Amino acid sequence: MKERIVILGAGESGTGAALLAKAKGMDVFVSDQAPIKDKYKAELSSNGIDFEEGQHTESKILNASLVIKSPGIPDKAPIIKAVKSAHINIIDEIEFAYQHVGQANIVAITGTNGKTTTTLLTYHLMKSAGLNVALAGNVGFSMARQVAEKKFDWFVLELSSFQLDGTDTFKPDIAVLLNITPDHLDRYEYNMQNYVNSKFLIVENMEPQQHFIYYEDDPVIAKELDTRAIVPKKVPVSLRNSSQAGVKYDGTKMSFNIGGQAFRIGQDETTLKGPHNLINTMSAVSAAVLAGVSVDQIKEGLKTFKNAPHRLEPVGVIKGVEFINDSKATNVDSVVYALGSYNQPLVWIAGGVDKGNDYNLIKDEVKKKVKTLICLGKDNEKLKKAFGGVVPQVMETQSVRELVKMALNAAQKGDIVLLSPACASFDLFKNYEDRGNQFREAVSELKKQIEG
Repeated sequence: MKERIVILGAGESGTGAALLAKAKGMDVFVSDQAPIKDKYKAELSSNGIDFEEGQHTESKILNASLVIKSPGIPDKAPIIKAVKSAHINIIDEIEFAYQHVGQANIVAITGTNGKTTTTLLTYHLMKSAGLNVALAGNVGFSMARQVAEKKFDWFVLELSSFQLDGTDTFKPDIAVLLNITPDHLDRYEYNMQNYVNSKFLIVENMEPQQHFIYYEDDPVIAKELDTRAIVPKKVPVSLRNSSQAGVKYDGTKMSFNIGGQAFRIGQDETTLKGPHNLINTMSAVSAAVLAGVSVDQIKEGLKTFKNAPHRLEPVGVIKGVEFINDSKATNVDSVVYALGSYNQPLVWIAGGVDKGNDYNLIKDEVKKKVKTLICLGKDNEKLKKAFGGVVPQVMETQSVRELVKMALNAAQKGDIVLLSPACASFDLFKNYEDRGNQFREAVSELKKQIEG
């Protein structure tokens, strides 16, 4: 009798898991409480995979031998409680894909901030050097889909804490941990240690010959390393020239002593700016070296890298005012990076669904740089209370078109208008991409109106 696999959630990760399970000859059922996108329904149908949408039918779910859940479904969801009560094992799509990945090697990257940039850069350095490498996890197509469709030598994965929570035997060859700051605490019972524990699952099963790259200046990581036995080879990365780390910023250039090679690279030899991107670049270069990419290939790759949209993305200049889309900054720590990337006066746009933010972390920087705060959200009281006496001018709106006009009026030539929300987007938008896309379009429209 075929093994019955039930998949909860039919987005990219759920559909990918379904395709892999079907390819492995399993009996597959997909259930999504929300409507399923047409493109995924078409894929499921054409592959003969049974599915339901708009509900979870327990009688069709609780007869599974294994449940694969979308990382977005919290443990407190009624269907997850029911599955657990029935003593059915629950894993994530990443774990399922890993169990079928064969001989491929894995670079896995996590951290509260910077993981998308670091993942994309690592993938770019490996791909442009000619390695047979796939990009998956939180970016690109799901890992399961790619395991089902093609053989790769390497996978570069961006992993959230939610995805790591659903792993069991997962073991990357190279793990990268960039930083840990408060985020998603609503999902972790507002207990920071629970969130830290999730991040450290990335090294849980690793072996002595494997490598763990981490940012040693991060206080949370440093504290954890004092109490944890780390099995893989440690590769610390530091911004302190005084550090004993083999990978560090020496004050003028990024300095590498790794994999039996010593070399230096200036940030001006890369396409990424700002101190946080030194950490991201040093981590990605370290991973690429350990994956076998030559220094010359790395230097070439660094010149041609383009970062993801919605991450400090310039979207237009109107009357000498530059508009920057950093919609992916959904927590306070991301905003720290954004504020640190500019020296010009800022019109800052923030707001949305607050995930337990501590705005004290950025008050000093905001006071120094921000001349106007425009709140974009349904409930802006916390933001207004935090920055009312800090920023000279605070305004609010729920319209992106109006927002862009307000921002231009508040700015002078040479200023930066920075959308860096510090919050999730679900009050007014589908997701952070939708928020960033609407902002980009509104800037483009206004530019046309003004400049013709």
